[in-house]
Amino acid sequence: MKSVFTVGTSLCCAALSALFLPGCRVQESTGSAAPVATSVALTQPLARPIKVVQPVKKAETTHVGVVSRPPGPAPKGMVWIPAGQFWMSGPPQNNESCRCATSAKGKPICAGLLSGFTDAQPGHAVYVDGFWMDATEVTNAQFSAFVRATGYVTVAERKPDPAQFPGADPALLVPGSIVFTPPKTAVPLDNVNAWWSYVPGANWRHPSGPHSTLKGKENFPVVQVAYEDAAAYAKWADKRLPTEAEWERAARGGQEREPYVWGKQLKPGGRWQCNAFQGEFPYHDTAEDGYAGLAPVAHFAPNHYHLYDMAGNVWEWCSDWYRPDYYAQLAAQGGVAHNPHGPTQSYDPDEPGVPKRVQRGGSFLCSDQYCARYLLGTRGKGAVDTGSSHVGFRCVRAAR
Repeated sequence: MKSVFTVGTSLCCAALSALFLPGCRVQESTGSAAPVATSVALTQPLARPIKVVQPVKKAETTHVGVVSRPPGPAPKGMVWIPAGQFWMSGPPQNNESCRCATSAKGKPICAGLLSGFTDAQPGHAVYVDGFWMDATEVTNAQFSAFVRATGYVTVAERKPDPAQFPGADPALLVPGSIVFTPPKTAVPLDNVNAWWSYVPGANWRHPSGPHSTLKGKENFPVVQVAYEDAAAYAKWADKRLPTEAEWERAARGGQEREPYVWGKQLKPGGRWQCNAFQGEFPYHDTAEDGYAGLAPVAHFAPNHYHLYDMAGNVWEWCSDWYRPDYYAQLAAQGGVAHNPHGPTQSYDPDEPGVPKRVQRGGSFLCSDQYCARYLLGTRGKGAVDTGSSHVGFRCVRAAR
């Protein structure tokens, strides 16, 4: 039995099989798998036709300083993202982070930085309607209010279904989740078991395990939430999860083709602009950005649309199914994709049987040795039934 552990993203339920079933081998797609050539169609078809329109008039394209008027007062905690056209694409392979990583002689490095970010290519034009977006990631305090009001029980708090783990010892099938557990020394970057563990009792109330709490962390992003947990919160709040196109439109803040949410340089003035991993991944985070691990929301400066933490801190769920060939399919149709909602089905060649949704923004574990998906336009993927200690979300609401 083979399972793939998708890090820099959510960790799929199949990873639990490595814990429950002896002899299972866990790999990581962003660390060791060969890149998928987006110019070649994968074996599963892309079912949904994409609405394509002619490019919008220049006056309708929103740039910094040219902001369309919101339709009314802002909902609490949300900011207006104006309608507009933008170029949706991952960074080129010669970007600053890839150059720094490949020039670091003798240091371990993941395959994603060596090959570039092929699932975020080729670039293509996209137009999205205006919408409201949460200024920050959903916090522990906000998620607590949802649970108090509804009695909702998250996926990590439920007992795993024995039908999903045939042959597993029933005694091991206990509620829990995936927790970052850094090793004490340097380790090869092709085995995520060295820094990820399934911890019984880990959930959104106890992010690192049963002895951890949320005391003093009310303003930190909620983590250990699976896709259905995030969607349930969004519905309760009269919102929804963003599409991948909406998320990137918002993250770019009206700036075209920049490598970072804040502009052209990774560290303008020598200062980190997001919560990421500095030092030797995964065992020693120097906390040069001020934090080793999660940071409270809105600690770093916002982008031009006044959105906080659109890079680093926690990955954020999007509503699109994940496919590495989706950009190639869109680009092949030409024109401008209008409000794309992603493919109708998930397909990840690294783990074909596991349905996955897109995640965006990177997390506190992104580094110049591993992942580096604080780079604008890069994509993550997560099994819908699994949360982890570095995945959260934010919501959007359509104009009314």
